[in-house]
Amino acid sequence: MAEVAEHLSLEELQQRYVASSDAREGRHFQTIWLLAKGHTVAEVSELTAFGVRWIEQLLARYNAGGPQALGDLRRGNGTVATILKPALLDKLRERLRKPPADGGLWTSLKVAQWMAGELGLAQVAPQRGWEALKAIGWSIQAPRPRNPKAASAEAAAAYKTYGPPRLQAMCLVWHEQSALTYPALD
Repeated sequence: MAEVAEHLSLEELQQRYVASSDAREGRHFQTIWLLAKGHTVAEVSELTAFGVRWIEQLLARYNAGGPQALGDLRRGNGTVATILKPALLDKLRERLRKPPADGGLWTSLKVAQWMAGELGLAQVAPQRGWEALKAIGWSIQAPRPRNPKAASAEAAAAYKTYGPPRLQAMCLVWHEQSALTYPALD
């Protein structure tokens, strides 16, 4: 039987397991809860499909660090934004209210070039420009491309009147035949 530190009671472990919105964290709490209930590591391994070695590591993490040691610890791995800092993003929001220097539309490349100037760098990758635009809530706003084979206005009107071209030809032939066969009653 495994020794589980008493950071949380059985009820609190169960509550965290059931209420967790993160699947990984919930499974970790489930594992510790089962161990605290008296199940062996082998039984918990069968119930959770975690390997014995992983359960032992998870238990050691919980015993050493408490509930904060469970879940996906990669999310807070200590990295900080190197380029996309809040101050720069605020300046970018302000700058995007005016058109770019060339008068066209803002692109990720143009944003990256502006960022390079602001940061005093030789260049910034266009990907960082795209990430900056996404970080401030921008998205691609391009009109849907027009089909190069699209019909003219006259062709579209004819289609609406007579239908597809084959049916149009049949209608014209019928119209010509009926004009020949049936004289007008004027």
